[in-house]
Amino acid sequence: MDHLLHFRRETGAFEAAARRAAGDAPVVPSCPDWSVADLVAHLGAVHRFVSRVVEDRLAEPPDPADRTFLRLPAGSDGWPGSPDDGPHRGPVPAGLIDWYAEGAAELAGHFRAADPGEPVWSWTRERTTGFWLWVQSVEAAVHRWDAENALGTPAPLDADHAADAIGRHFDVVAPAWRARGGAPAGRGERLGFRRTDGPGEWTVSFEGDTIRRAEGPCDAELSGTASDLLLFLWHRLPADALAGVHGDRAALERYFVLVPPV
Repeated sequence: MDHLLHFRRETGAFEAAARRAAGDAPVVPSCPDWSVADLVAHLGAVHRFVSRVVEDRLAEPPDPADRTFLRLPAGSDGWPGSPDDGPHRGPVPAGLIDWYAEGAAELAGHFRAADPGEPVWSWTRERTTGFWLWVQSVEAAVHRWDAENALGTPAPLDADHAADAIGRHFDVVAPAWRARGGAPAGRGERLGFRRTDGPGEWTVSFEGDTIRRAEGPCDAELSGTASDLLLFLWHRLPADALAGVHGDRAALERYFVLVPPV
């Protein structure tokens, strides 16, 4: 899987959506505390943060009080501040989108030049440059969908890219989200996820503080396209928006308690 190709494709599509929304930043339904302007500011900051980690080969997280990595240009005073203060309405500053595009291109360059096995800090137990490339390709895809969703025309995630991400989500991302969100211990809930637009089945069991791959009967099963399943896992779609929901709905709804959003 060429994750750099997907990263470049999705960041470009995100930029296009942001420019279409530039007249009056709509609220993002899948992130209701944010407008598209907040979404641009968030993803642009993430890209520059990751650029610093990858370029400097950081072994520890950067100082959160040091914001120089953002390299904000002159004239940025009117840009949205913290997305926590959103949603920021009104026109999306053109300079903000340009700043985002420059940061995305810079990060793509760092990924292209780096050894995927290079050890660097990350917020998961997988601490390599290759992890950052993978997770940023996925985050770009999800936020591209967010931006297009705000415009009422969300295109699905690339099916193969989404299917590739689902298993790794359970192995790496969901455990980190659980730790950051202080999720309660699992009670042995066994959930199944079945792809309808190609091969792919995943069964996981929540046992104490761990998520384990499992086999056999499930308490509940979701079926849907790879895109819809990944969007569900990223808290973008409710279960009822998928193709099928079977079994114990209470166990399925508990997924959002066991894997809280970040």
